[in-house]
Amino acid sequence: MKVAFLLSKDPATTHGGDLTISRELMAISRSEHETVGLFLSPDVTETTTDGQAWRVPKPAVAPATITLRSLRRGRSLVHTRFDDDAYVAALDTLEADVYVADHSYMAEPFLRSRWAGVRPLLVNTVISESLVWSETRGIVGRIDSVRIRRDELRVARAARGVGTYDADEAAYYRSHGVPHARWLDVTLPPKQAVDVAGSGRRLVFVGERAWPPNHKAFETLLRWWPDISNGIDDAELCVVGNRARALSLPPGVRDLGFVPDLDGFLATCRAVLAPVTTGGGVRVKILDAASRGLPVVATSAAVGSLSSVFEIPIDDDRESFVAAARAMLLDRDAAAAEGARIHAINADRWTAGVPQRAVLDWLAS
Repeated sequence: MKVAFLLSKDPATTHGGDLTISRELMAISRSEHETVGLFLSPDVTETTTDGQAWRVPKPAVAPATITLRSLRRGRSLVHTRFDDDAYVAALDTLEADVYVADHSYMAEPFLRSRWAGVRPLLVNTVISESLVWSETRGIVGRIDSVRIRRDELRVARAARGVGTYDADEAAYYRSHGVPHARWLDVTLPPKQAVDVAGSGRRLVFVGERAWPPNHKAFETLLRWWPDISNGIDDAELCVVGNRARALSLPPGVRDLGFVPDLDGFLATCRAVLAPVTTGGGVRVKILDAASRGLPVVATSAAVGSLSSVFEIPIDDDRESFVAAARAMLLDRDAAAAEGARIHAINADRWTAGVPQRAVLDWLAS
């Protein structure tokens, strides 16, 4: 079987949590199928291909044009943004047995291609854009989130299969006329375990803050950090990931931005903090921490369905989150035991082939 993945980003040059898992899905697909990717890329000026990867120029954001097209087509802004004519033309040329839209909006060019209704489409929702827009993009987001949700359901109903990274999201689709929606129980391959027992009192927040849910979580953590570090003189919080904008930092916080050797840096940390309140989806912070054996202090929005996989405690309110983060700083042995526990769960699941079967069964559905 030949599988074509349709992505809005170029995994060769772009980083982010969604692409981390997209790369893993494509790698799993390659284990049994011929697999190609069709990427929107800012690094090309015309459509190119080397057989394995097709790249289409990624158009610049043009708000007026997108808004006009959105009104004319009756589509949400985000679904209009990625319905690109050059991408449709490339799709018409790329013949595969099954097409996988990575994000619901990447199904739009497929539905205008010559393969619509001829070859099967799978949609990996990745994250509910309607939820993100409603909570992080102001009045425009709240208004357009209704249209995004309508578009997401329309696309899902047109697909042969729908995969989500959250069991509740899959249940939502099934309750709205998409019986073939399923949770993709995907985790990351195990990495060398971090030596938590040898770590200092360093906690870390990881996230690209151009993504509004990450920036919101970062702001929350800055407010909570004085209580977390109170009375712990050597407590340190390091923030990793490209910045959206600079903020005033309380004592003990370092904003490192992009870190070239992320593996080396995370090997010096005690635990990951994830006070996420908006979003969901791929939750790569949790998956990456588990793959490394780094303990996690997280909210329910940060963990989602992974709470049942790794049995990670949920700390949604400020008081419990602060207490759990302080416990990581003050009890190194307990932190080490927790890191070893989730690392073992992740490694055992990967060895047993649980994530691989979830993806391959979905592709064959």
